[in-house]
Amino acid sequence: MRKTLAILAFLPLTMAVPATADAAPALKWTSPCPDYGVTPSPTEGLECARLKVPLDYADPGGRTIELTVSRKASTSPQRRGVLLMNPGGPGSPGLAMPAQLAQRQGQSGLLDSYDVIGFDPRGTTYSTPVTCDLTEEQRFILVGPYAEGPRDVAEKAAKSRVVAKQCAESKTADLLPQMTTANTARDMDRIREALGEGKISYYGVSYGSYLGAAYASMFPARTDRIVLDSLLGPDGLDVRAHQRFADGFDDRFGDFTAWAAARDDVYHLGRTPAEVTAKFVELAEKRPGIRSDTWGALYDDANFPGLAEKWSAPTTKARGGPLDSDNHAALQLQVLCNDSDWPENIRYYQKAVERARVTHPMFGPASANITPCAFWPVERREPPVRIHDRGPSNILLVQNLRDPATPLVGAREMRAALGARAKYVAVDAGGHGVFTQENACGNDAVVRYLRDGDLPAADTLCPA
Repeated sequence: MRKTLAILAFLPLTMAVPATADAAPALKWTSPCPDYGVTPSPTEGLECARLKVPLDYADPGGRTIELTVSRKASTSPQRRGVLLMNPGGPGSPGLAMPAQLAQRQGQSGLLDSYDVIGFDPRGTTYSTPVTCDLTEEQRFILVGPYAEGPRDVAEKAAKSRVVAKQCAESKTADLLPQMTTANTARDMDRIREALGEGKISYYGVSYGSYLGAAYASMFPARTDRIVLDSLLGPDGLDVRAHQRFADGFDDRFGDFTAWAAARDDVYHLGRTPAEVTAKFVELAEKRPGIRSDTWGALYDDANFPGLAEKWSAPTTKARGGPLDSDNHAALQLQVLCNDSDWPENIRYYQKAVERARVTHPMFGPASANITPCAFWPVERREPPVRIHDRGPSNILLVQNLRDPATPLVGAREMRAALGARAKYVAVDAGGHGVFTQENACGNDAVVRYLRDGDLPAADTLCPA
């Protein structure tokens, strides 16, 4: 998810850091790593280090913030370099990613090829966290609710103003303008420098795909092997991508209706996909929250049984875990609203909702609803990162055909923007994430490229 704001002239992104800026210091690794308050620790077996980086890269000698970086080091003579990883969000912490990769891909050879590097991006958890002092209800303000008409948009606008004001008045408000994709990409380059590497390989999923594309556009000569999974469009998570959650819902919804219809003897939601769809419409009229619950469950087939049970009988809302926090939601808001120029007129969103009611009636009036980015309290400090095709041909794109969060329409735009720099593997599957869900064909394409450098000769499709 994401947002945008006003524009000011700025230096080109690749030139924003003066050549005289101090080099990043070498990292000092210790263990154990922070555990996020979870047992067992998701970072077990990793070592961590802290790195100071400029808060504002236009003022490299000024105030600094701190990043926490994790590592699972290779002990193999076949070590190629470092593989930096990002889980998306924005707002998602990444320290545990090397351990997660080791658990899922320990026998693939990737851990021999790379020191696997995770990090909490700026503003997240153990990297100088930000806040907007959000209540539990406010943490879910970005998407929805489903707007039945102009009055619903106006009601959400009032709540969104309050959230924007809270961000502007929070104890970390002085950090807010610098929470951007461009600055996170610059942080990644400082990590590269501190690791003593001339180039980095990278894997990023969801918003992490846009972050990786931004890095590859800002620092093309410093990239080795880049994998972008579940692709946002080249403009990132702006208002258009936000509205496209409705495209993703429509693309993916048929997978669930077919699944449920095949199990009508268990869940009694309908004997055909059409009957299951009619059941959804009926439930949505009585239980508005069912739309957002359904969209979230469409991320992974493993969620289908729980979703079917929720359709069958109302359940109490599950309490959030230790990572479902004000910090996660606050940073997500700050990056999205800082990155792009979001419309500020309430009437724009009211018209968008009315159009969505015709074109994407199942979820469109939720994804087209207004957000706090319309009332954001700071002006954007620099233009958005421009994703381009100038640089080495070293990027692998992987994308499910039916992704509820990063739908195919945006993936195709990202593929076009990267041009000859990229090869594209589409997977005839549903859900959010190719490599993260270990689709056999897509998973193999990622491993073969990162481990062996085997980039497909041409764009290809993995069959169902």
